[in-house]
This record gives sequence, structure tokens and C-alpha cells, in this order.
Amino acid sequence: MGIRELLREKIIICDGAMGTMLQKLSAPMGKHPELLNITHPEILETIYAQYFAAGSDFVSTNTFGANRYKLEGSGHSVEEVIAAGAAAARRAADRAEEADRSAGTERKRYVALDVSPIGRMMEPAGDLTFDEAHAIYTEQILAGVRAGVDFVLFETYTDISELRAAVIAAKECCELPVFCSVTFQEDGRMLMGTDPVTMVNILQDMGIDALGVNCSLGPKQMIPIVKEILAESRLPVLVQPNAGLPKMVDGKTVFDVTTEEYTQAMAELADAGIAVAGGCCGTSPEYIRALSAALEGKKPLTPEEIRGKREREMTACSAVRTVRFGGQVVVIGERINPTGKKALKEALRSGDFEYVENEALRQTQAGAHILDVNVGLPEIDEKAAMLTAVKRVALMTDAPLQIDSADPEVLEAAVRVYCGKAIINSVNGKESVMEAVFPIAKKYGANVIALTLDEGGIPDSAEKRIAIAERIIRRAAEYGIGPERILVDCLTLTVSAEPLAARDTLAAIRALKERYPVKTTLGASNVSFGLPNRRLLNAAFLTAALYAGLDAPITDPLIPEYMDAVSAYSALFGKDPGAADYIEKYKDVPAAGAQAASPRGGSAPEKGARGQTAGPAAGGKAAKSAPGAGDAENTAERRLAEIIVRGWQDRAAAVTEELLLERQPLAIVEEIIIPALEQVGKDYETGASFLPQLIRSADTVSAAFEVLKRAMAAGGEEICYGRIILATVEGDIHDIGKNIVKVLLENYGYEILDLGKDVPAEAVVEAAERENIRMVGLSALMTTTVVNMEKTIRALRDAGLSCRIAVGGAVLTGDYAEKIGADYYCREAMDTVRAANALFKG
Repeated sequence: MGIRELLREKIIICDGAMGTMLQKLSAPMGKHPELLNITHPEILETIYAQYFAAGSDFVSTNTFGANRYKLEGSGHSVEEVIAAGAAAARRAADRAEEADRSAGTERKRYVALDVSPIGRMMEPAGDLTFDEAHAIYTEQILAGVRAGVDFVLFETYTDISELRAAVIAAKECCELPVFCSVTFQEDGRMLMGTDPVTMVNILQDMGIDALGVNCSLGPKQMIPIVKEILAESRLPVLVQPNAGLPKMVDGKTVFDVTTEEYTQAMAELADAGIAVAGGCCGTSPEYIRALSAALEGKKPLTPEEIRGKREREMTACSAVRTVRFGGQVVVIGERINPTGKKALKEALRSGDFEYVENEALRQTQAGAHILDVNVGLPEIDEKAAMLTAVKRVALMTDAPLQIDSADPEVLEAAVRVYCGKAIINSVNGKESVMEAVFPIAKKYGANVIALTLDEGGIPDSAEKRIAIAERIIRRAAEYGIGPERILVDCLTLTVSAEPLAARDTLAAIRALKERYPVKTTLGASNVSFGLPNRRLLNAAFLTAALYAGLDAPITDPLIPEYMDAVSAYSALFGKDPGAADYIEKYKDVPAAGAQAASPRGGSAPEKGARGQTAGPAAGGKAAKSAPGAGDAENTAERRLAEIIVRGWQDRAAAVTEELLLERQPLAIVEEIIIPALEQVGKDYETGASFLPQLIRSADTVSAAFEVLKRAMAAGGEEICYGRIILATVEGDIHDIGKNIVKVLLENYGYEILDLGKDVPAEAVVEAAERENIRMVGLSALMTTTVVNMEKTIRALRDAGLSCRIAVGGAVLTGDYAEKIGADYYCREAMDTVRAANALFKG
């Protein structure tokens, strides 16, 4: 029986932590614990044997960091490390099966290839490209396939874009089952801002076999997150919590949740429907034995048993937000499409993507929930332009994207790198088009717009359009694409040429909605070509189409009449419960109702569950005007502040040069840059923005600082509030957190001496002494290396240095930081900035 079949038979029991066991056995780990696969395979086999004896159905290979980036300088290849790790696990599995047979039972034991994040941040927050990540993961997975693993387990992911790259690599290079597990912070989001609902919707249509959560939290803290995942997922759900929070006792890391507490929480999740249960940091064979006994004989619930008979909802996602179709009218902004738009055509020809960014921002501010992106011009490289547009628009807004092209190669290139669940615009009834587009939608989990036309063009009756829609829906099903991923566009012609065009379109929408559980979309403005006062006709037709069953109009959200029609329909027909949004939007309009709501026609943010709002763009709770949008007070000062908050890195230098004509460099830093950064930090801490926005704003400040530093150097000055050492402690090769802190500190005006990762205590002391440093920042991610943080602090104190010490890392707590003598416990990157400001600025 394969692991896929076992998922339907019982709740699968995983193993527990590897680091905990290596520490108990006093294994000589060094900075590459994965090298134990080669040097001490007997230790690993002992650990695997204990987990199998405790009841584990599978164990994970000791290959968590076995990628070319983390193994650099180790003297061993990815192939060697993974082959040795898989062989040790397989020997333990074989012995466990033999022991079962000797006891008169038959039980299959499995080996999972354990794959973790690479250790570098993905673009745009970092420098790791999709293609680089894909190549690294392909190398690991192929090594695992050759080593004979049973399936691939991607675990402990903090960035959904990196996990997407890993999944795509796995599906392209092997046919093994794939399990995916991510980590959530206490605020219920992944490090890069993805919430549980969005995580599920991005991953579950990509051909994986199970998804879930591991690490970072204890079992009780995971319960609400897991239940949210269960309510959304149609796939088996995996749960591997930590044994609570770590603390140091007699120089060793211990965790504060007992086996009884652990098992009780996991039993509650088993009753809720999980399919795979195990442990992460701090758990041991004792935890797994208790867990296995508690879940003996239990089967996972099916999605239908968990969620009832309700139909699947259509969703589209950005990296941090899910938009649902059905409960609201979903407005798809049409303005990033060069057809009939002279200014956009010129911008695309000249490579002016600032224009595209501004169009994206203006549309989301005006109430668009999804943005159509079309850059098709015959005289430009459409594929290159589309990739640039998608990446830059995704940075500007949290609205999901609709990728719009007639070229399948362009479509695939865009949905491949887009971090979300996109809509593909479009497919139609032509067999050649369906054969080209449906495989793309299937592979990347995308939705599709289905145009009701075929080789004969747009049919002249509603029934003929319905027939094409039926054919597309049937063909989509053959690719595993259900009706919940299809938006049907019944199309319309202009009534100036076809007097009954509007009537036929409305009839097709009504009939389609009666027969199929699909959603509908429509470019309503096509109906009025060639006629005067087009806005009047378009608004009237849009209202009629909504009443007929239109779910997602493709329209210009900057035209008030169109957004007014959506608001009025939503209030009248139950799409806006209690007319709450309508009242908020029009509360200042005189009772006679003679005036439009606003120049932009923007609607109030939709109220909804975490990660499912249709509110303003990410980066701030209140919508802000785009630079150059007609603001009378659009001074250089305001523009630079806005550029920093929005993270427009390529605009910062020019405005800073402009400011230098009238302001001193330090005044620009103190009066504009620092306050803007404080706003960014406040938005991050309140959940109005996420880590990518924080880093992007910091990078934007870097561009401004380069200009200011040159100006100050010419006058013999420099920007430096203080000098700080940063280092990841000895034995730890994880430096993402340290690198984030470095970027932020530098952009608050501090000079950073980055000693790197795996830094011996003696090297920290020597650098601090030599450079007369007042502050040292230490990072440790692994439970097995936090002891070296205490060692480094002791060494600094023993050397008689008076520097202040800040510490941070996933396994640290405030109590432990105080116990080991740290001056500052920095749970988040911004805490380090506050610590530096307190020390250097009082």
C-alpha cells in the first residue's frame, strides 16, 4: 500500500523532532547536522528505530538542510548527503517491518525525503530567483528519487512563493506523492504574510497530496489555525506542532508541554478531521508513542464530513489575500490593457512600468478586487513585459491578478512565477485553445475565464453560447478543473450593430447560472461602442447583467457610475448585508442624492475573515493617493515619504536629488525618511502590511541613502548613528533573520559589521574589542545552537566589554534571553531597531 492509499485508511503517524534526539544522544553535529548521515549513520538509525517502535508510519530523512547553498563548504555533495540519509532511514524501516512480521503482523513503513527552505529569501524580498530555487529543489528531489524515498515532505516553510517553487520542481521531475507543511506565527500568518485560507487555496489545486502546518507553535496554539485549514481544504491535513515553547535547563533545551497535554490537543484535532499527525521541535518517541495510542483506530474525516454538502467556492489569491466569489460582486479592474489606451501603449513601448504600477494602485483604491494584466502589443516582447508587469503589480497591491494574453507561452511564464492563485484570461471553445490552456491551469492551480466563442466566432443566440460553455466545462473536467475554477464570459456585441446583443447576453447569463455552478464575468462596456453617452448605457447594462447573475464584471473602477451601479445592486440584492458598505460609502451624500459618492467611486473595504478582505492595497490600512495623481500638496517631501511607504525603490533617488536642492541631507533623514520608516514599522506591527513590504521600504530607503551619502561625503560628513555587530552564532548556518535585521538597521542610519553565520564566540569578542563596538546582535535559529549564544555572551562579559547585547531567533524566549545575560530580547526585526535607538539615541 502506498502512502496515498494509507491517507484514506487511517490517521498517519509521523515521527517527531530530529534535533531533540540528536541532542539527547550527544551527537557531534557541528554546523551541518546532515553530515551525520555519512559520519554516524548508526545514530540516525537508532533514532528512526525508536520512532518506528513508538508507532510512526514514516520517518523523515535527516536532510532538512541538504541543499547546495547550506552544504557549501561542507566537502560533501547534495547527492551524497541525501543518498546516505535515505539509506539510513530505509534500513531502519526494513528492520521495523521485519520486526512486525516476526510478531505476526504486516505493516508498511515509509521514508519521506525531508526538504526545507533553502536559506535565502525569494525575490522581491531577497535575491533568490524562482529559477534558482527551482534548480536547487530539482537537484534535491532527483537525489531523493534515486535514493528510493517513498514521498517528498516539504516542511517548515515561511514563504509561500518558495514553497510554490519547490512544489513545481517536484511535480516536474518526479511522480512521488508530495506533502506540504508551513509555519505560522502567533498572529496566524506565515512570516511573509500568508494566512491559512490563502495558503490552502494557493496549494490545493497544484497536484499535491496533503498540506498542513508544523513547527513554530505548540499544539494548543495550533488548534484554531488547523481548524481554519480543515474548513477550507479538500486535501488531507497534516499537523506537527512543537512540544510548546523552549527553555534552557542545565544547558539543555527543554519544552514546556507534557506528553499528556500534547496528546489531548492532538486528539481534539483528530476529532476535527486531520489525516497526518506527528511532532516537531521538542517532541520525542515518548510523545509519538502517546499520540499513536490515542489515535489508534481513528480514520481521518473526508472534506464532506468536515464541511458538509456546501459547494466549493471560487477563490482567487494574491500571496496575502483571498477573494471569494459569490458572497459579493467581485470587480475586476480593466485598466492595465493597452486596447484603446494610448498612454498605456506609450508606457509599455518605453518600458515605463511606473505607469502600470500607478494604474494598479488607483484601481485597488477605487474598489477593484482583482486586476487584469494585459501587455499585448505587437512591437514589444510580450513575455518579458508580462513578467515585469506581474512582478511589479504584485508589489503594489494585495489584489489577486488575472493574467490576460492570447499566447499560451506568455500565460504559463506569468502564472509560473506569480505567487498566488491567478485567473487565466482566457480559454474558449476552440479545441486547440483548450488543449493549450487547460494543462497550464491544471499544473499551476489557476482559474480560467471561458469565452463562449469557437471557430464560428460569437454565436447569435443564448443557447448556442450555453452549448459552448457546456463543452468547455466538460473538457475542463477532463483536466481535473472543476466548475468552481471557471468564470464564464457570455460576451456581448455592440447594440449599435446588433440591436438584440444585450438581450442575448443577459439571457445566456441567466440560463448558464440556472444549469451550472460556475461564476460569470463580462466586459460590459463592449455593448456601447459607436453610441453617445456610453457611460449611461454601460452603467445600465452592468446593472441589468448583475441582476441576471453576473458575478464579476470586468470594468473601469475609476468611473463612478460603474462602481455606483455595483454598490446599489449589492445593497438591494443582499450582496451587502445591512447595506453597511453602501451606507459607509454614501453617508456624506445629500439626501436628495444628486451627487456622486466620490471622484474615484471607491467602495468601502469589505468586512470579512482574516486574509479574505477586499480592502485597500497592502502597505497601509488607509488608501493613499498615488504620486502625481493630482494632489495639490504633492511636494517632494510628501512624494519621498509616499515612495518609502509604498516601496517604490526606483523612484527614490530622483526625488531625493530634488530635495537636496533645498534641504540638508540630515534634515531629509530626520524629518522625512525616519518618520516614513516609522509609519512602515507601525503598519507592519499592526498587521496592515507584512514582511515583504517592510523589506521593500527598507530597500527604497537604501536608494535614497546612496544619494544622501554622496552628498554628505562631498562635504566631509557621514550618516551614522552608531556601529553594530551582527552575527549568527557558532554551529548555526541560518542567517535570513540576521540579514533582515541588517537591512533595517542600515536604513535607520546605523553602520553594520556583519560577521556572517557560524561565528565562533572568540571572533565576536575580537571584532567587538577591535572596533570598540557598543552593541552586538546575536542570532540563533536551532534548538541545538542556542547554547552557543549563551557561550558568546559569557565570552563578551569575561573580556570586560561593556557593549549591549541583543538576541533573537525562533527558539528564543524573553525569559531565556534574560537568563543568559542579554540586554535586549528582539522577537521581531523592528525590536532590534528600537533597541538600537534606545542605546544610541536615548
